[in-house]
Amino acid sequence: MEPRPVHAAIQAAHAQHLATLPFGDTRDFEDADRGLIATLDPCVITAADGRVVWDNDSYAFLGGDFLDSDAPASVHPSLWRQCQLNAKQGLYEVVDGIYQVRGLDISNITFVEGDTGVIVIDPLICTEVAAAALALYREHRGGDRAVVAVIYTHSHGDHFGGVLGVTSQADVDAGRVQVLAPEGFVEHAVAENIYAGTAMTRRASYMYGTLLPRGPHGQVGCGLGQNTSTGEIAMITPTVTIRSTGETHTIDGVEIEFQMAPGTEAPAEMHFYFPRHRALCIAENATHNLHNLLTLRGALVRDPHEWAGYLTEAIETFADRAEVVFASHHWPTWGRERIVEFLSLQRDLYAYLHDQTLRLLNQGYTGAEIAEGFRLPPALEQAWHARGYYGSVSHNVKAVYQRYMGWFDGNPARLWPHPPEELAPRYVTAMGGVGRVVELAQSAYDDGDFRWAATLLDHVMFTDSTHAQARELYADTLEQLGYGAENATWRNFFLSGAAELRDGNFGSANKMTSLSMLTQLTPEQIFTMLAISVNGPQAWDLQLALDFSFDDPGVNYRVTLRNGVLVQRKTPADTATADATIRLANSVRLLAAAAGDLDSAGLDVDGDRGAVQALLGVLDRPDPGFDIVTP
Repeated sequence: MEPRPVHAAIQAAHAQHLATLPFGDTRDFEDADRGLIATLDPCVITAADGRVVWDNDSYAFLGGDFLDSDAPASVHPSLWRQCQLNAKQGLYEVVDGIYQVRGLDISNITFVEGDTGVIVIDPLICTEVAAAALALYREHRGGDRAVVAVIYTHSHGDHFGGVLGVTSQADVDAGRVQVLAPEGFVEHAVAENIYAGTAMTRRASYMYGTLLPRGPHGQVGCGLGQNTSTGEIAMITPTVTIRSTGETHTIDGVEIEFQMAPGTEAPAEMHFYFPRHRALCIAENATHNLHNLLTLRGALVRDPHEWAGYLTEAIETFADRAEVVFASHHWPTWGRERIVEFLSLQRDLYAYLHDQTLRLLNQGYTGAEIAEGFRLPPALEQAWHARGYYGSVSHNVKAVYQRYMGWFDGNPARLWPHPPEELAPRYVTAMGGVGRVVELAQSAYDDGDFRWAATLLDHVMFTDSTHAQARELYADTLEQLGYGAENATWRNFFLSGAAELRDGNFGSANKMTSLSMLTQLTPEQIFTMLAISVNGPQAWDLQLALDFSFDDPGVNYRVTLRNGVLVQRKTPADTATADATIRLANSVRLLAAAAGDLDSAGLDVDGDRGAVQALLGVLDRPDPGFDIVTP
């Protein structure tokens, strides 16, 4: 279906932003181009089976440097500028001895040269793109330098998932490669990417627009980068855990000074400084956009107060010694004065969001009310790196409210509302039926009031999702909202909703629970996975006691199921009280059983095999294609 023309209201809003934002400031383009050594040509990366997992060339429509006339009416001009910057790709010199490959994933990979080898920081999302980045570095700079260490800055998948592209489990096990990460890394990587991974991945397909067509009427980027790669995701468990600020390690002659920053952009995160290079890695806590306090794909609400505090500490600890600050996304900032300005404004951004939201909620305003009227100080409004391309002021303010006050706004009428499928028909009936609601929505659309049109049509969809006229108008409405969004993730959400209304459910673009990641789980983590998969109502009447005895790591777990709750305890096996004892060489067999049935897993069971099968029989399988924009 051809995209609809851009509404006059959207075009007028774009013209206003062109007139008021500092488009004459081109320093970001100079910084993004600085130090370019070579590009990957073509910048298309495939998996072993020929499937394309990354295609940066598909963004050629963006052009190179921003001109007012370049931005099409279907894209916010500020977002267009950001995506032009993010689409730049290649191997770049940060300073002599530190190199980044940018534009091969949503995140950056960094190579720090040691006395003989190379330290890799944040090996992207998947094996294929990380391997391509390492090859590009070696072709133009590193020769045959061996990887001697990998550093994960934090616990999000785009910073560790490609580790097998730069090293192997065998090299790590043999001690040839160290893997460093902040305290709590594995726990939080598992909790975010596996426990709620299916739901997050489905919503991430909306957030990143991975399955949308690329182009001025489709996906133009994500704000934080252009897109997420879709290849093999893995994890190697860290061999060195960083626990305290001021901790130092020397790897291949390179001294590294660490600063802990937990509870910021990720629950486990750290910054670090290289004295030899006078370079500060700020992880993902100061990038060239406003970040998320609550990402639209779903996550724990982040703490902007702590976030701002750790940036203040970084300024005080490292700014006088740093000549460059670089991050896991976007381009570096050079020069002490500019570093202090950049980090200080980023600090002020998160502190202001936190403090002013708290001030207003203590005056009785709700999250939605605060967000609607919230304005940043002029210095932040005019700073390109504080613009809401990835996070937004609106949903970040609501996140701060949620962090302190929860989902309930205090109004008793909103304490126990009907869910959408029951609420929508009541609204539609009260407004005079589906036909009348569609008429009202069409009038709102014509007037450029797309937010109200979307609200009306949402009720129609949850009343009658087969209503063709409403479905078409709803898609058109979401499309216009996408065209008008400066925030890339909002744009992608709106356009993804429009695409599914027109073409049907497109499912999830990626899968976080790869076999490589699953095999890194401890037995405790696997039992937690099983516990959150138990269908409670189906298991109400089941009472089971099972012993799982592992040869590796040589321990027994008593697992009980009662009242739909699976409980694990590390305790010696007791055949007298266990319904069955399951002996396993390692946790892989348990994973196989959880994914299938008892016979196919080949478990060694003493006692009542039926008890084991009963447990497997009440485990639900997650749905990676659940509906979002329709019931």
